Amino acid sequence: MKTALFLPSATITPNRRRFLRQLSLGSLGAAWFTVPGAFAEDLARKTAWVEEGPFYPPKLPLDTDNDLIIVNDSVTPAIGEITHLSGRVLDARGGPIRDATIEIWQVDHSGIYLADRSNQSKFDSHFQGFGRFLTGSTGEYYFRTLKPVRYPGRQAPHIHFKIKMKGREPWTTQLFVKGFPGNEQDGIWRDIGDAQARASVTMDFVPLKGSPIGEIGARFDILMDVTPPA
Repeated sequence: MKTALFLPSATITPNRRRFLRQLSLGSLGAAWFTVPGAFAEDLARKTAWVEEGPFYPPKLPLDTDNDLIIVNDSVTPAIGEITHLSGRVLDARGGPIRDATIEIWQVDHSGIYLADRSNQSKFDSHFQGFGRFLTGSTGEYYFRTLKPVRYPGRQAPHIHFKIKMKGREPWTTQLFVKGFPGNEQDGIWRDIGDAQARASVTMDFVPLKGSPIGEIGARFDILMDVTPPA
C-alpha cells in the first residue's frame, strides 16, 4: 500500500489509494481541483478524438492506480511538476457516464514513456507512467500525475487518454497544455480539426492555490458521442 505525503493537506495517510479516491469524488476534492472554465460552453462540443499513438504500454506495470507520483510502497516521489488532474466523463446530453475505465499514460520529466524504458538508460523509475480510474455515479475521475513535457518527435506536451466502456470500442484522445508555444508546431495538434475541436482537448494547467511546492491543477471534462439510455 502506498504511503506518502499528500501535499495539499500536509498530512500522511496510511491508506493512500482510498484517500485519493474519496478526495476526488467529494465536495472538498471538487473545490480543490476545479480550475476556471466555461463548463456550459464545453457541453456545446464533443471532445475531439485524437490518435492513441505508439506508446501504450505493451506490458502494464504492477501498480496501475490513479497516483502516478508514487510507485507501490516507495516513499520517493517522481520528479516534475505535480499535477492534480480531474474531470467528468459525460454523454451526449451532458449526463455522467459511470463504470467507464479511464486510462492515462505520459512521459516522465526526461521525456521517456514507460513503453520505451527498455531502450533508454535514464528514466525516472519513481514515475508510474500509467494509471487507471473507474468512474462512479457522477462520472468523475481523478489522477495525481505530472505536468506533461515535450519529448523528441512531438512539440506539444500531452497526456494520453483511453476510455473503455462495456459494449463499445475503446476511445482515445490526448490532453494538451493551453498556451504552450509548441502546440502550433505539433503536427498531431494541428491536424485535430478546427479551432473548436482543438480547444476541446487543450486546457489550462494552473497553480494550485495554497500549495507550498507549486502544485498544479487541470480540469478536463470529456463529452462522449454516446447516446444515454432512454
